[in-house]
Amino acid sequence: MRSILILMGLLMSVWVAGQDNDSLSNLYNNSADNLLLQDSRLVIGGYGEVHYNQPLDAGQKNIGMMDVHRVIMLLGYHFNEKTQFVSELEFEHVSEVYVEQAFLQYKLNRYLNFRGGLMLVPMGIVNEYHEPTTFNGVERPVIDKYITPTTWREIGFGVTGVILPVYLKYQAYVMNGFNGYDGSANLNGKNGLRSGRQKGAESFISAPNFTGKVEFFGVRGLNVGLSAYLGNTSSTLYDGVDKSDAAAMARADSSVVGIAMVGLDSRYSLGGVQLRGQLYYAGLSNTDQYNVFAASPGGGSNDLGSALSGYYIEAGYNMLRSMETEKQLVPFVRYEQLNTQANTEEMVTVNPAYKKTVVTTGLTFALTSGSVVKADVQLIRPGATGTFSTTFNAGIGVMF
Repeated sequence: MRSILILMGLLMSVWVAGQDNDSLSNLYNNSADNLLLQDSRLVIGGYGEVHYNQPLDAGQKNIGMMDVHRVIMLLGYHFNEKTQFVSELEFEHVSEVYVEQAFLQYKLNRYLNFRGGLMLVPMGIVNEYHEPTTFNGVERPVIDKYITPTTWREIGFGVTGVILPVYLKYQAYVMNGFNGYDGSANLNGKNGLRSGRQKGAESFISAPNFTGKVEFFGVRGLNVGLSAYLGNTSSTLYDGVDKSDAAAMARADSSVVGIAMVGLDSRYSLGGVQLRGQLYYAGLSNTDQYNVFAASPGGGSNDLGSALSGYYIEAGYNMLRSMETEKQLVPFVRYEQLNTQANTEEMVTVNPAYKKTVVTTGLTFALTSGSVVKADVQLIRPGATGTFSTTFNAGIGVMF
């Protein structure tokens, strides 16, 4: 409840800005959106980031890590003014290759577009806008790793569009769900839903899932989003099962978790002031049966919570705002709390370490609108009384 009041207070404090004809500047675009807006037949884009992470805790072997975290190339093709294709190919840590997006769009008009293929789940800010030039901090917010498992993408189809008279952007898709069971159980308290992402790699589906988002951008400097995700995880136990076999059906049903997730996010800028916040809550059903089902034959246990929650609030200020330059120098601070066991069934032993407090503060220096140098210090505390671990991070990022 406190986190909801904090975010609602942030929204109310900026609402007084009033409506303005410049509201289209609050309609954000990610790399795929930029490709769709280009006029050429063959369109190219990309982004990437290189990181340095140095632990600072006393008494430990503080070995730093340097990593080409990700390099992404986007390729698209416009068959005509209505039919477009976008693909996003990602190279992580130099050696890992993924397809992050691959969808076909048919543009009926600005208000209604049809999409099908591998697409981002429209939940929160960072899952859609995760290019390094679009957020402060070297690493993405922690809640966007464990609550909304960025980068979260699945295969499906649906509609999207912008309704200018009421300053709304909307998305609505039907997609395959998480991989809850494929010979082993993939969901637990430590990683939440993250290990259940199918990522379009030979994905299977035993139940369709719905996801949607509405963004309001009709107030100067303000963008507010409301996201939802509803459905069940998928299980290979349904493959070929005799529905008249009650025991087999009960076992298959026990391998499934129901998910109802909601997200509220806000971005606001006025002069040099930059504010943003996110709030997530995911209620999970059937976790008691799933945890029993997922327990190892040797007497082990599974600890998936029946609710996951998290939020952050962030404030920054562009110190170069008075200069006639596209450069920005933004000191910022971000406060996060998350808990992958926000609620549990009685049989689950609560692990205090799954509740984390994260404080990140640093500088973002944007050399241009598409290139950035970052540095920050991040403190993470597991539990309510644990000790903060400290890490210094630095990196460069580009988007074009």
